[in-house]
Amino acid sequence: MSENNRGGNLIIVSGPSGSGKSTLAAAVLESVPQLKFSVSYTTRAPRGKETHGVEYFFVDRGEFESLIRGGKFLEWAEVYGNYYGTSRDFVDGLLGRGEDVLLDIDVQGARIIRQKRKEAVGVFILPPSYKVLRERLRKRSLDDGFVIEQRMKIAREEIGHYRDYEYLIINDDFGRSAEELRSIIKGTRCRIAARIESARAVVATFGGMDAEDP
Repeated sequence: MSENNRGGNLIIVSGPSGSGKSTLAAAVLESVPQLKFSVSYTTRAPRGKETHGVEYFFVDRGEFESLIRGGKFLEWAEVYGNYYGTSRDFVDGLLGRGEDVLLDIDVQGARIIRQKRKEAVGVFILPPSYKVLRERLRKRSLDDGFVIEQRMKIAREEIGHYRDYEYLIINDDFGRSAEELRSIIKGTRCRIAARIESARAVVATFGGMDAEDP
C-alpha cells in the first residue's frame, strides 16, 4: 500500500504528556462510529489495567528491534528508556477497509508520520497552563518526581509545535474538548479528498464535468 493511501482518514492526536490526549481519544472512540485506535508497540511494562493488544502491543526489546529491521513501523522512537512504534501494517489495514484511524502519539512521532502521510489531519492538545499540567502529572501517580520533571521539561519543548497542526484544542473543560475532537473527526469525512470517489460518481450521472446542458 502506498504512502498516499486515500481509504479512511488518518487523524493524529498529539500533545505533551498529561495534556489529556489519551483520555480524549478514548472518549471519542466510544462515541464515533467507524473510528479505530492505532495500537502501538512498546517495550515498557503495562500500567494499571492496560491490556496487550488494546492500549499497546507489549513486546520485549529483541522483538521490537526485529520489527525495526524489517521496516514494520511508520515511525518509532526511544522515549524514557523504552521503545514505542506505530505499525505500518496495522494502520494501512484499517485505512484500506475504509476505517478512520486515530493515532495518539507524541510530537516527535507525529512529525515523522506527517512527513510520510501528507493527508493526515493533526490535532494538538494543549493543557490550560503549566501549573495544571504539573498537577495532572502528579495526580496520575504513575511516575516518580524525577520523571515528572523530565516530562515537564519535554512539555516546554513540545508545546512550541502546536502551529504545525491543523487543529488546536485547549483542554480546560473535558466535555467541551471531547466534543471539539468529535467534530474535527467528523469534519474530516467531508473533505474533498475523502469524498472524491463519491463526488465523481455523482458527477457521472450528469454526464461528467464536460456534459452539455440538456
